[in-house]
Amino acid sequence: MKTWALLTLFLYSVILSAQERITLLFVGDLMQHQAQIDAARTPQGTYDYTPCFSLVGPQIQAADIAVGNLEVTLGGRPYTGYPAFSAPDEYLHAIRDAGFDVLLTANNHCLDRGQKGLERTLHLLDSLQIPSAGTYRDSTDRHHRYPLLLQKNGFRIALLNYTYGTNGLRVKAPNQVNYLDRRQMLKDIHTAQAWRPDVLIACLHWGNEYQQLPSREQQEWADWLFAQGVDHIIGSHPHVVQPMEVRTDSLSGDRHLLVYSLGNYLSNMSARHTDGGAVVSLTLEKTSPTAVSGPRTRLASCSYDLVWTGRPALTGKKNFILYPVTTPADSLAPAARNRLKIFTENTRKLFTRHNKGIGEQTK
Repeated sequence: MKTWALLTLFLYSVILSAQERITLLFVGDLMQHQAQIDAARTPQGTYDYTPCFSLVGPQIQAADIAVGNLEVTLGGRPYTGYPAFSAPDEYLHAIRDAGFDVLLTANNHCLDRGQKGLERTLHLLDSLQIPSAGTYRDSTDRHHRYPLLLQKNGFRIALLNYTYGTNGLRVKAPNQVNYLDRRQMLKDIHTAQAWRPDVLIACLHWGNEYQQLPSREQQEWADWLFAQGVDHIIGSHPHVVQPMEVRTDSLSGDRHLLVYSLGNYLSNMSARHTDGGAVVSLTLEKTSPTAVSGPRTRLASCSYDLVWTGRPALTGKKNFILYPVTTPADSLAPAARNRLKIFTENTRKLFTRHNKGIGEQTK
């Protein structure tokens, strides 16, 4: 090879090692039950969700791209919780201000307020300039927005999002919802691959509610998606955490992250295992180019943190607050301290038994 070509490769390698690295963060279900709406209401009749994210904001903001599952509509008044979610607009503002960059909207509650709710949610996301994936006004809207392509730090990240269903509600034309359908998903994967992204990530709303181990159907979907060239899979819906694993390709050596369920992030659920969730971080980096190929993107590292939702009845606070499980015990009321401990110990026991290749963040 000519000297100038070798020099170019060397310089490019130096640039890559200095710059081309990105951190992604994924959280589970961002919900709004009636008790949460009531707790956030102010004497002036507005809603304040700032306290909810006060302790986790730094972690969210530290990521280059933070992604959450928006499992409510912003369908306007009356604001209601389960079974037909419609959260105050202030909730979306607080999510954005906490540091979230992307929201997923394909889930079983995205049609809770029908066509108006779907379209109003998309309008508010657009007005706040929050990219989203999963639901669309019509086929033209989907064609222009999907797959979602994110570009940052020299990376091109293609994001897919699908749901198993919408609680028996049928999407009304011309609106579109991304459902788990292999024929359509294969088309979407091929479209994304034609863009030559550095990484392709699928976020799936799947599985069985309240089951801590993945179903056979989830396992089959994961195997199929990896076989089609998806790099990483992040799951939600069961409202409890499920195991995670890192798979290594026997031929290429590439590592692929599979998260079956992140559980709840912020909710009013209080049953065993439902009052917290996992936050997954992954760092991607580009390898130096070789004489026969350009740079490749690899999973440099990944880890998880645990968070717990403190309900006012336990904490004595006015609002619902997200607590890292590393929060000093003496800063919590005894009832809250006990429930956080139960969630933490049970989750760590599950992950110790079933996780593969990924551990809890220790810093």
